[in-house]
Amino acid sequence: MTRPVNQPTASATTYPRLRYVDNLRTALTALVVIHHAALGYSNIPGWFYVEPPTDSSATLLDVLILLNQAFFMGAFFLISALFVPASYDRKGAGRFLAERLLRLGVPLLIWLLVLRPLATAGDYIEARGAAIQQGTELPYWQYYVLSFSPGPMWFVEVLLVFSALYVLWRRLTGQGRHTAGPAPAPGRAPGAVAIIGFTVVLALATYLWRIVVPMDVQVVGLPTPAYLPQYAALFTVGLLASRRGWPAGLSATAGRAGFAAAAGAAMAIVLVLNSDGDAILGHGTFASLMMATCEQALAVGLTLGLLVLFRDRLDHQGPRRRFLSAHAYTVYLVHPLVLVALGYALGGVQAPAVAKFALLTVLAVPLCWMAAFPVRALPGARKVL
Repeated sequence: MTRPVNQPTASATTYPRLRYVDNLRTALTALVVIHHAALGYSNIPGWFYVEPPTDSSATLLDVLILLNQAFFMGAFFLISALFVPASYDRKGAGRFLAERLLRLGVPLLIWLLVLRPLATAGDYIEARGAAIQQGTELPYWQYYVLSFSPGPMWFVEVLLVFSALYVLWRRLTGQGRHTAGPAPAPGRAPGAVAIIGFTVVLALATYLWRIVVPMDVQVVGLPTPAYLPQYAALFTVGLLASRRGWPAGLSATAGRAGFAAAAGAAMAIVLVLNSDGDAILGHGTFASLMMATCEQALAVGLTLGLLVLFRDRLDHQGPRRRFLSAHAYTVYLVHPLVLVALGYALGGVQAPAVAKFALLTVLAVPLCWMAAFPVRALPGARKVL
């Protein structure tokens, strides 16, 4: 059954603001900060400040990272896509691409040219010192090139590519002209059979993809290319959902079923992790198939559940939530600097890995929003951030 909702009145060129999506995006941004805080004390490499774990509690952080990785960036791509068709309709191809370049390309350049050098300064000092001990020099430009990575801004990079592909698709299908209209009415959301079928197909595509691109491989600086099928699929679902009014049509039962499926998938992932080790990474193994299946069930179920939960319970904003939502994108941009600075500040604290992670998280999440406020207050920043 579809869920009847009261849609805000919209003019022929005005789409209502989806406040619950803004709130969900804020929550996912906080998860990004938590995820990267956990990386610094886990057994999984790949962050700008790392403390090698000295106790077994780091394994708990590994599990947290893998479970979070299974869904949160895919959910980000889906909710980002919800706004794409309406934006294109209002602006047309030229203005849409210009805005994407401004709001995605400019922050990416700021990260690469300004913020990344600051985030990696400590690592460069250590690398240069090691090079000098070996009788060689390591100029910064060489270090920058050899260690190149878009960091967390890989998401912005991929989203820019997806946006350009969407424009190309509109052109190729004869929908390139400006076609503004009223916001879509609540539509009949896909049923259980369609959702399960989508999850199975996505799991199989992910399994086949990981034969070539396993989970422990980085490609052109992307830290998680093994999840690209999920990112592309959920972005596409977001485009379709926006056009057909699916989010408003999802039933409360569908949300509860999504959470239940995600909980079962999470438990299965933990079991697979404990039994199959590196076999889960890819290369066509049965364990890889199981991992891909459980991950996609978790991603689809949890994203579905969160959409319904935020729509039904968190579809309002007071001053505090408006502030958090308005500054979430800036937090995404600047949070590595906050985490790295706090990591060095807490470097002398002797505690289990999970305790240091908890301390870092409690400090970092509010400080990231505090740091975002003056950045977004800079002249012209709000046009970009």
